Amino acid sequence: MRKIVLSVMVVAFSLALASTTFAKKAKYKEGSAGSGSITGTVSIKGTPMAPIIEDLTKGKNVEFCTTHPDAKDGKRARIKVAVSGGKLKDAVVFIEKIEEGKPWGDAGKFVFDFKLCDVVQKMGVIRKPTKAEKKSGGVLQVKNNDPDTLHNPHGYSVKGASRKTLFNKPLPSQGDIAEVTKNIARLKQKKDKHFFLQCDQHNWMEADARIVWNPYYSVTGADGAFSIDGVPAGKYKVTAWQPYVGESTQEVTVGDGAAKADFTLTAK
Repeated sequence: MRKIVLSVMVVAFSLALASTTFAKKAKYKEGSAGSGSITGTVSIKGTPMAPIIEDLTKGKNVEFCTTHPDAKDGKRARIKVAVSGGKLKDAVVFIEKIEEGKPWGDAGKFVFDFKLCDVVQKMGVIRKPTKAEKKSGGVLQVKNNDPDTLHNPHGYSVKGASRKTLFNKPLPSQGDIAEVTKNIARLKQKKDKHFFLQCDQHNWMEADARIVWNPYYSVTGADGAFSIDGVPAGKYKVTAWQPYVGESTQEVTVGDGAAKADFTLTAK
């Protein structure tokens, strides 16, 4: 009986060790860039979400916020899905899983600028900091560029209809920076995908970001085009994502040159 129990314990320990080893292997490893790339466009099918018209005269700091160049008669359009000629702007295209490749560099580091009661960058890409970066900072920051205006950046991890607060820090003065690298150190790969930023003082100030786990990504421009370089040869699952439209995934084979991958997302 003791031999049976001992055998069971050995098997359980071996499985746990194997699981731990696998988990370590699943983490992205910085190495060398490949000679391949993935290029293409992201299009949208159907009628995109209409702009939300915000009445800035009913909020705080009315005199200042209504000076935004896009404001007219105290109102400004909040565009969450930007489309031109059927091409989708600010979609994030990324490789789902890759074990090893080019170094991170500045990939996944981002600064959101609050300016004229708006967020300059509507779409970003962020990542979980390393242990060293958790202490030193610099992976994610929010800056207040507005004079005599209190902003309160509130960052969330969004999943469906639920929101998890990552940080909530007031920026009372022009030039103040919310260094929130430490706050995003608790991001988890299986749970966190969509980062959402909002100002609690001016709720029309919004921005989004995709949380990535490797440096192979690209954000589409106004023409819907993207390019991911330094990709090692192989087969990959590549996803195009926009938080207010949806996502689409396809398998892409990469060699020494440029692999083509076009995506079409269907408007909700």
